Amino acid sequence: MRTADYSLETDAQNRNVLRLSGSFEIATIDDLPQAFAELDAEITQIDLAGLDHIDTVGAWLVYRLGRDRQAEIINADADAERLIKAVGDADKGGAVRPDPMFGPSRVLSEIGMAVERAFSSFLGLIGFFGQLVNALLILFRHPGRFRWRATVRHFEQVGVSSLGIVGLMSFLIGIVIAQQGAVQLRQFGAEIFTVNLVGRLSLRELGVLMTAIMIAGRSGSAFAAQIGTMQMTEEVDAMRTIGVSPIEALVLPRVAAAVLMMPLLGFYASFMSMIGGALLCWIALEIPPATFIQLIQEAVPTYDLWVCIAKAPVFGLIIAVSGCFQGMQVRGNAEEVGLRTTAAVVQAIFMVIVLDAFFAVFFTEIGWA
Repeated sequence: MRTADYSLETDAQNRNVLRLSGSFEIATIDDLPQAFAELDAEITQIDLAGLDHIDTVGAWLVYRLGRDRQAEIINADADAERLIKAVGDADKGGAVRPDPMFGPSRVLSEIGMAVERAFSSFLGLIGFFGQLVNALLILFRHPGRFRWRATVRHFEQVGVSSLGIVGLMSFLIGIVIAQQGAVQLRQFGAEIFTVNLVGRLSLRELGVLMTAIMIAGRSGSAFAAQIGTMQMTEEVDAMRTIGVSPIEALVLPRVAAAVLMMPLLGFYASFMSMIGGALLCWIALEIPPATFIQLIQEAVPTYDLWVCIAKAPVFGLIIAVSGCFQGMQVRGNAEEVGLRTTAAVVQAIFMVIVLDAFFAVFFTEIGWA
């Protein structure tokens, strides 16, 4: 390998041409930067026809010489030209911070990016749901592959461990419904209808809806954080490498637990809400518990229970799929885990409320109002 060398010549047009030869690499350029700096003559062109090889350091030296002397670089081969262009682009740098946007343009930009993110997330969620259905069909053909122990473990996480907080929340909501209803109905001398209000709202709407919101914040976020951490530490990739499907191993047990436990939790929440309402009616309206139970039986139709039971597994499916989907989207660092966990909770609660509105319209249309 020839060492780096140069010569300064004058061409036919009386221009000074710096001809480089040899190998311009970090190990061979030695004191050439100092020699180039001490050249007094004006350089018009830098001829690279004699170069055998050039690396990034050599390309930077040539580029800087051409930039400082305002000389044209000629006869560079494809590799040298690509390297010199790359170091030149890097030398140009960029803005330290983006140009500020003010007024309507910034608002429209933020709205556009939010819509784009929402649409992209929705499409990704549909694709993820398709993978889930495909894995479920495979398990129907090979039921021995289903992970029963993991599912039972998630029964405890989603259901048993949630009984305390769901029960307390529902009990207090029942008290609030009864208190606020009694205050308003007292103006018309109709305090007795507080029982109807508590019974129908608790069983039909607030019991299952508030349970879904609580499970989204508690279990949905846990699903996203657990799977997201595994994704960040490449455990999910390791599972794929050894032939284990992450959908079957991680997602399906969580989805099954949420779908099966939500009807039970919804009914339990409705029951605790009615207990809270009954306690308030007993204390504030002097309606004994026996009378409250009799009035509940008369005021609440049976189909309200079926409405609660029908909505609960759908809400559980939404919560589990959203949490697992956001967890599988984690890339890179721990901050991404937090962002995806937050996104899972927000997405699940939003979709639950939207679907609850659709359910309300649907059941009204079929006469279950």
